[in-house]
Amino acid sequence: MSLARLLFIGILAFTNAQAIAALPLFTAEQALPSLAPILEKATPAVVNIATQNMVQQHENPLLQDPFFRRFFQAPRSPKRSSQSLGSGVIIDADKGLILTNQHVINKADKITVTLLDGRFFNADVVGGDPESDIAVIKIKADGLVALKIADSDVLRVGDFVIAIGNPFGLGQTVTSGIISALGRSGLGIEGYEDFIQTDASINPGNSGGALINLRGELIGINTAIIAPNGGNVGIGFAIPSNMAISLKNQLVKFGIVNRGRLGISVQDLTHELAAAFNVSLKHGVIISQVESGSPAEKAGLHPGDIVLSINGKKTKNSVSLRNDLGLLSVGDKARLQILRNTKQQRITIKIGKRKIASVDGTRVHKQLDGATLSNLSPEDKQNNIKHGVKVIEIKVNSKAWVSGLRKGDVIARANRIATRNIIELINATKKRKSLLLNVQRGNSAFFLIIR
Repeated sequence: MSLARLLFIGILAFTNAQAIAALPLFTAEQALPSLAPILEKATPAVVNIATQNMVQQHENPLLQDPFFRRFFQAPRSPKRSSQSLGSGVIIDADKGLILTNQHVINKADKITVTLLDGRFFNADVVGGDPESDIAVIKIKADGLVALKIADSDVLRVGDFVIAIGNPFGLGQTVTSGIISALGRSGLGIEGYEDFIQTDASINPGNSGGALINLRGELIGINTAIIAPNGGNVGIGFAIPSNMAISLKNQLVKFGIVNRGRLGISVQDLTHELAAAFNVSLKHGVIISQVESGSPAEKAGLHPGDIVLSINGKKTKNSVSLRNDLGLLSVGDKARLQILRNTKQQRITIKIGKRKIASVDGTRVHKQLDGATLSNLSPEDKQNNIKHGVKVIEIKVNSKAWVSGLRKGDVIARANRIATRNIIELINATKKRKSLLLNVQRGNSAFFLIIR
């Protein structure tokens, strides 16, 4: 027998032995490997959430629009009940605090929490943050079980995870998988994105539920899925526990996330920019502009400074910097490690209040003459207004007023272009004789033409 054949047989025998050794051997007396012990401790902390919203119903579809209801008197129609289902995680058993998604409890007139043992309670909203899709609700109940919180910064791709929630209203359901990716952003799902991606099956109704590790600790809040055909395809997203808990602390303290500003514009550090700045960095962001009079200017930041980390956390790109700043409240301190002229420095900045820009409509478009407009404030964004430009004043009998625009309206789109701020509104209305505005008023939205 040749030496090559003997080597092949030897390798094959070794491989088979390794494969056999890797498989657990069991006797009738031994217990099978199972996730059950972990779940027995974790599942009582995951709750089902049902919401109820009373919606006014109108027989005439035109009368759904508040603009038309101003001119046509409609008989009062009965309200119908709109229901939705989701999940939540008990994070403080003594205080009855439950972490969930903002979209689960958004606009709810009534929130009912059902525990694993069948008990159910009415819940009150402590606070919510539409930009991150995190909310905190509260119930009064004895014998609650809270999940222990894990450090999501130490997660690795390939870690085993378990998703617990209430898909399709079936009741508590458990699925398992691994972490497929970390730091997912730029998906356009939320304003602040730093998602854990997992292939553990997540479906409608899982929102607000728990993503746990094999110690039964909370590592994320299940939030969204990519579902081209309406079902699970193995791409689900969860908000990391560190981010969720940081936001929870602000919601419990203030009822909102009281975000502030540094007053800088940044861009990602590309290979070309790194070469131009004569640095050999693979991460970081470059400050391209420092706003006059901002906390950043007062602290001594300059254009060209490269931000390496904030509060000890590595700054990978502009998205990660925005996420880290989004967790800080007005008055908090941001400790930045920067690189200036190839030398590292540490700068501490106190987070300031957001600056709300406003402008008279004459600077935007002549058809908006008489309207004073403003970018959205943090308070506006708590009321399910994700983007737009707000009308803060409007002159009676101006062209915009006669066309139906009112104080408090939010212009979400102009000429079919999204308007997230005044600059985008100006760009969308340039060189147009008439305006087609998509306006949000309260809980309703409608189109309005100003000629």
